[in-house]
Amino acid sequence: MKILKIQALKGPNIWSVQRKKLIQMRLDLEEMEESPTNKIEGFRERIETMFPTMIEHRCSEGCRGGFFSRVERGTWMGHVIEHIALEIQTLAGMETGFGRTRETKTPGIYNVVFSYTEENVGMFAAESAVAIAEALISGTKYDVEADIQKMREIRERVRLGPSTGSIVEEAVARDIPWIRLGTNSLVQLGYGVNQMRFQATITCKTSNIAVDIACNKEETKRMLELASIPVASGGICVDEEDLEDVIKKIGYPIVIKPLDGNHGKGASINVKNWDDAVAGLAYAKNYSRRVIVEKFITGYDFRVLIIDNKLVAAAKREPAHVKGDGTHTIQQLIEETNKDPRRGYGHENVLTQIDVDRDTTDLLEKLGHTLETIPRKDEVVYLKSTANLSTGGTSVDVTDMMHPENIFLCERISRVIGLDICGVDIMAENLTQPLKENGGCILEVNAAPGFRMHLAPSEGLPRNVAAPVIDMLYPPGKPSRIPIIAVTGTNGKTTTTRLIAHIVKNNGFKVGFTTSDGIYVQNHMMEKGDTTGPISAEYILKDPTVEFAVLETARGGILRSGLGFSRCDIGIITNIQEDHLGISDINTLEDLARVKATVVKSIKKDGWAILNAEDENCLKIAQDLNCNIAYFSLEENTPIVKQLAKEGKIVAVYENGFITIKKGEWKIRIERATHVPLTLGGKAKFMIANVLAATLAAYLQGFKTDDISLSLQTFIPSAAQTPGRMNIFEFKKFKVLIDFAHNPAGYRGVEEYLSSVEATKKIGIIAGVGDRRDEDIKECATIAARMFDHIIIRQEKHLRGRTEEEINNLILEGIAASGKTVTHEIITKEVEALKHAINSAEDGSFITALSDVITNAIEVVQEYLDKENEEA
Repeated sequence: MKILKIQALKGPNIWSVQRKKLIQMRLDLEEMEESPTNKIEGFRERIETMFPTMIEHRCSEGCRGGFFSRVERGTWMGHVIEHIALEIQTLAGMETGFGRTRETKTPGIYNVVFSYTEENVGMFAAESAVAIAEALISGTKYDVEADIQKMREIRERVRLGPSTGSIVEEAVARDIPWIRLGTNSLVQLGYGVNQMRFQATITCKTSNIAVDIACNKEETKRMLELASIPVASGGICVDEEDLEDVIKKIGYPIVIKPLDGNHGKGASINVKNWDDAVAGLAYAKNYSRRVIVEKFITGYDFRVLIIDNKLVAAAKREPAHVKGDGTHTIQQLIEETNKDPRRGYGHENVLTQIDVDRDTTDLLEKLGHTLETIPRKDEVVYLKSTANLSTGGTSVDVTDMMHPENIFLCERISRVIGLDICGVDIMAENLTQPLKENGGCILEVNAAPGFRMHLAPSEGLPRNVAAPVIDMLYPPGKPSRIPIIAVTGTNGKTTTTRLIAHIVKNNGFKVGFTTSDGIYVQNHMMEKGDTTGPISAEYILKDPTVEFAVLETARGGILRSGLGFSRCDIGIITNIQEDHLGISDINTLEDLARVKATVVKSIKKDGWAILNAEDENCLKIAQDLNCNIAYFSLEENTPIVKQLAKEGKIVAVYENGFITIKKGEWKIRIERATHVPLTLGGKAKFMIANVLAATLAAYLQGFKTDDISLSLQTFIPSAAQTPGRMNIFEFKKFKVLIDFAHNPAGYRGVEEYLSSVEATKKIGIIAGVGDRRDEDIKECATIAARMFDHIIIRQEKHLRGRTEEEINNLILEGIAASGKTVTHEIITKEVEALKHAINSAEDGSFITALSDVITNAIEVVQEYLDKENEEA
């Protein structure tokens, strides 16, 4: 078997708009296409032995053991690999269960689709599942545990941490969208102007000054002392002389820790003699030039969490430890403790496995122990100097046991330091008494405190400490989203997108939009190129100045990675025509419709799908939608429009020369088509269709009809405003039209317009698109022969797998098929073809360049026009 391609879908996609995180693997079964599982001797037994937990896979049988039944009866290896990929992720602690396996048009080649939790893990699982399947087929041994451990390691390397993850989960539960910014824990919540950012538990509201204070233990201690808050006595040391002075002042035992440290790094506790103090000083100086030395306070280690100046949780923490039984060694006790099912690798479980490191050996050495020492019965042996959960520590929730005075004290501390999310470390016998009574004190104040000990304590009630963070970032009434209008279809997407963006801008919004020629924010081009995929959509949604997004959404991006947004308010399908067929397993109009439908299936429930009432595939899509639906049509009196009107549907129609919106039998005339420059005096019918779709979107968004009308009148088609969309350049003796038409439907639209154009000679410059079907290339040429008197055949810059001669022969076949006598010539380079047409143009001729390289064509024509104007 051979893996042809693996890709990660990250948004709503053709397989599922709800399950946004899917791996799609294109797999060639090769000789295994002839060998379903029931023909492989012993396969059922081997896979059941390797994965006994697969008994829970119900598969299409819908019952426990369903998958094994399918294997027994015979199923293809692509289906088996799908289930293996899901199972090994689950065994690695990432439970996931959605999968689909479908054969493509090419026999033996399948799309294997399965869900993932972490993208890198999912990609690894795809490769691993194929390797495991091959081992099961051949009956050879395979180390599945090694792959599972590898997946755990990948997950720990790339996953969001427990604190970050909990905030994201709470946001998702509240329907707040999120975007991971880079590969670390920096996350954006919300879209555009309504976004908020956080990293771990530092938010965009966190004061930089407060973080600096919290990271400077000396400054923190000074501010707390001035606020009459109890802190441990001590001082700052840079050398042994300072250390001696402080010890003389406060006496033993002491705690030594880096001044700028965090997470307990470089700390030594309960130091009782000079030699250990000197060693502790040297250890701390590995992390900070200045070291804090404080009196060691006996008692328990507590962490109190304050969010938005309100106490939300408190936990008693205990460092990783084992309890002696008089029989087993410390190493054996560690191994036994790690068998606790609550302990796992990294952050996968409530508790973390205890690892032996330098901190462990140092502590044991101070006790006169080694890993081979057998502690006496009930002796507690501490293995870490700090109580962090990430090093194997445990926590007990004590939130409800806190004395009101201690609550007041901690909330006051958060205000004194100025942190919106604040962790206060307290050493005391308990928190049920005021600290001033039991002698407890504040050890540290932490910026970016970890949430894990509160989310999943070893004992006591879990606390949803992420909820108050979201409450703080998005208080009631604050929106997290911005309006999104997504435009897809075969032809007219870019023009419709640009017109909607123009209307939105005229209504006072800062609009960001994506098109096939670039990304724009308030009409400023930010990025040039074909930007109709999910990365470009995300670019707009990440921009903090954007109040409204209009996103052209092409098939390529949907197939490659899914949508770049979780859902939209309005989705438009302009039409579904023959284009890009035969590419990426999209072979029919029905296949293409399934891709385009992804956009309108992602519309929010009370949003609107806008569909072409003249397109039968759009009408079929309407049957599967779970949102409001409106339509547009160039013809008012077709049976379908009449039926829609009878049903009370909203339909935008072209009637009696007007752009009109019908609501049942009522009509709202927006503007006369001849007053809309984009329609070229009402002659370009396909442009009128684009205007109808954009007008309807604006109307459903709630814009006033007068404002829509004014915007339609002020949107002037030009090389600057709508590059490559019916751009007409008027020379003294002839005219040049440049249009992006590159498929039969686009050619027919230009043909309809040219039928109303008077010219002494109509000249067309055309090319075949290399990755299109033979019949599409020939049909375009046939249409060209109908509308032009002379054709110049030029060639694309990229042949996309074909030869120039092959494409030209198809074009010539298409011209011949028209039955019309048309002269033609071949000029390979587009620029040379344009120059030749302009230089040889006769009086009254009309040159049409159907170009896929818009910028070059416009620049050449503009250069000639500028030269003519200068000479005049």
